[in-house]
Amino acid sequence: MSGLDRGALDGPGLDRPTPDRPGLDRPAPDRPGLDRRALAARIAQDIPEGAIVNLGIGAPTLIADALPAGLEIILHTENGMLGMGPAPEPGLVDPDLMNAGKQPVTELPGASYFHHADSFGMMRGGHLDICVLGAFQVSERGDLANWHTGAPGAIPAVGGAMDLAIGAKSVWVMTDLLTRDGGSKLVAACTYPLTGVACVSRVYTDRAVFDVTAAGLAVTEVFGDTTLDELRGLTGLELQDATGHDGEGHRGSDDTKGMRS
Repeated sequence: MSGLDRGALDGPGLDRPTPDRPGLDRPAPDRPGLDRRALAARIAQDIPEGAIVNLGIGAPTLIADALPAGLEIILHTENGMLGMGPAPEPGLVDPDLMNAGKQPVTELPGASYFHHADSFGMMRGGHLDICVLGAFQVSERGDLANWHTGAPGAIPAVGGAMDLAIGAKSVWVMTDLLTRDGGSKLVAACTYPLTGVACVSRVYTDRAVFDVTAAGLAVTEVFGDTTLDELRGLTGLELQDATGHDGEGHRGSDDTKGMRS
């Protein structure tokens, strides 16, 4: 798990998670769309069996609790573990089992432990299939900014996300579409310091799912009553329609939400 994207789901000051992870699954106030646990479950549907996956600090850790039972999906943590399980049940916390975000975790049968340097070798060496990170901004060409806003007094969270962004075979982002001030996190060009250039392949937000393509961002799925025109208005971007829509940007009833990538 990456220390670089701390707070990047909804900006600086993301609630610090506790063993049962309160604060991470709250819906954004007065905003339509999925809450964080529902979005984590949606992302989990797209992770194929056999994948080795790193989950960024913050809301992406909720994905560990939503992985389909019976599938072998191996979770990697930056601080040196393969085979991480979901959050422990109350009263069953092992203080020696922590992820990179200092959250208590569990271990699955076959779990292994290794030096931090070996963990970074896995990250940089292209051995991770997917990483899911938070973001302050994602550009329409897939640039990622998730470690510093540049604001006076903001504390930059330098960690491993740069290594993940260039090393993972697929980089997915989990974030709210809008900031707390109502600005779009999907932008034509990032104004914050970059974590990686043209590294993001997919963005999961509370309002819709976006794929990064050579022609820009393509909307592949919308949630709730959100429409393509609304997304275009909120982001100010010329979004492509890849939903198989029913005329308003909604998926038709025959489409499968859980298509694997």
